Amino acid sequence: MAAKPQLLNDAQMAQFIREGYLNVQADFPVPLNQEIYQRIEAVFEKEKNPGNNILPRIPQIQHVYDHPAVLGALISLLGPDYVMNPHRHCHLNPPGSKGQNWHKDNYVFDEILRQPRPRWVFAFYYPQEVTPDMGPTGTLPGRHYHHHISSDNPALTTETELGLCGPAGTVAIVHYDAWHRATANSSERKRYMLKFVFERLSEPQTAAWDHGGGSWPAGAGELEGIHAEVWNWLRGGLPLGAGSGRVPSPALLDQLREGEQLERLRAAYQVAACGEAVLPALVQALEAEAAAGAEHLWDKMPGNPRGSNPPACATGLALAVLGQPAVAPLRGLLEHAHWGVRAMAADTLGNMGAAAQAAVPGLARLLADDHPRVRRHAAEALGRVGPAAAPALPALIDHIRDPDLRVRHNACLALAKIGQPAEAAIPLLLETLEDEDRYVRYFAGVALRRLATPESQRVLLDALFAARWCPVTNPENMY
Repeated sequence: MAAKPQLLNDAQMAQFIREGYLNVQADFPVPLNQEIYQRIEAVFEKEKNPGNNILPRIPQIQHVYDHPAVLGALISLLGPDYVMNPHRHCHLNPPGSKGQNWHKDNYVFDEILRQPRPRWVFAFYYPQEVTPDMGPTGTLPGRHYHHHISSDNPALTTETELGLCGPAGTVAIVHYDAWHRATANSSERKRYMLKFVFERLSEPQTAAWDHGGGSWPAGAGELEGIHAEVWNWLRGGLPLGAGSGRVPSPALLDQLREGEQLERLRAAYQVAACGEAVLPALVQALEAEAAAGAEHLWDKMPGNPRGSNPPACATGLALAVLGQPAVAPLRGLLEHAHWGVRAMAADTLGNMGAAAQAAVPGLARLLADDHPRVRRHAAEALGRVGPAAAPALPALIDHIRDPDLRVRHNACLALAKIGQPAEAAIPLLLETLEDEDRYVRYFAGVALRRLATPESQRVLLDALFAARWCPVTNPENMY
C-alpha cells in the first residue's frame, strides 16, 4: 500500500505564497538516488540528453515524484487531481560553467498569462547532493510576482539570491513565474537537476493542505494584499463580501491605470477591496489596459523570454477577485470590437472559475472568433469553469481540430477538466492522439483518461500499447 501523502502545513503554504519556493525531501535509501544519477550519466554518455523522454528512459524517476513528501506538496498546492505536464528536462551544470542570466520560463508552447494564483509549479529534483559551489539553481525569493527586476545580469542584480541546495533527493517546489537561473559551478563535480512541471486541473473548492482554518498570517510586506488573496483562493475562494464600500481615491485609480507593473498589481487588490461600487471604473480601465497592451503581448524580455506570456491585466485580476458581480459586465466585453479586450475578458472570466458559469454561452461563441488568441483564452476559460461549462461541449469538440495548436491544446485540456459529460468527444480525441503537436497529443490522452468511460479507457490503452516505450531498449540492446 502506498504511503499517505505528507500534506503541507499552514507555515509551509505561507512560505510558498510569500517566497515562491519550498524544499522537500524524497528521503529514499541512498541507492535509489545513486541509481538514478548513474543511469542519467549512462544515458548522457551514450545517447545525449533525451529531453522530454527522460522519464520513459529512466522510469525510476517517477518514484521521486510519488514520494509522500513530494506528492503531498503537489496536492497541497495544485489539488488532488493535478497532472504532470509532458515537458521535462534534465539540466547538466558541468564543472567550470559560468551560470546563466536571470529569466522566467515561458509556459510550454502556450500563451498563458502570468497570474499570482498558482496553477503551475516546477519540481526541481537533485539526484546528488548539491552544495553552493556546485552551481545550484538560483532563485530570487519573493520576486515571482515581479515582471521586472533590477537587472537580468547576475553581476548587476541587487535582489537577494538564494541557491536551492540540499542532499540527494532534494525536490524544490517552485512557483512557475519565479526568477531563476543556473549559477556558476566552481566545483569539480557535475550537477544534475531534473526539471518537471505540474499543473492544476480543477479550481480549488477547499484547502487541499493540512489547513488550520485561519485567515492569512499577515505580515508587513508591500505585497501582503496579493498574498492574502492567493491564500484565500487556494482555500476555496471564500466570498469577498460587500467590500469596504469606500470610493477609491483618484490617485489609486491613476496608479491602477498608469503605474509600473507592480504598482498596478498592488493597486488592483486595493481597489477590489472596495467592493462592487468600483465595477464601472474597473471595467473601463480593463478596456483601456487590454487594448493598449494587446500589441505588446509578444515582446521578448527576461520576464517573457519567448514572447506570449506577459502578466495578465491588473484590472482583470481585480475583477476576478470581485467574482460573480463582475461577470455581467465582462460578458458584455466578450462582444467588444477589439480582439485584445475580448481575449482579456475571457481570461478574466476564466480566472473566476465556476463563478463565471453565466458567461459560458458567450465564451462558447468566442471559440469561433477570427483571432486565435481569443479562441485560445475562451477554451482555457471554459476549462477553468469546469463541469458547469458542459453546455459549451459541442463548440469545444469542434475546436479539437482548430488550425491553431494552442487552441487545440486548450480545447483538449478543457474537455479533460469538464470530465464525463464530454463523452461525445471520444472519436475526435482518438484522432487527436496522432496530432502533429506532441503536447496536443498528450492532453488528448489526459482527456480520455479523465472521461473514465469503458470506451475512453479502451481507446487510450490501445493507443498506449501501440506507442509503448521500452526503457531498456537501446542501440546496444535492441531486442
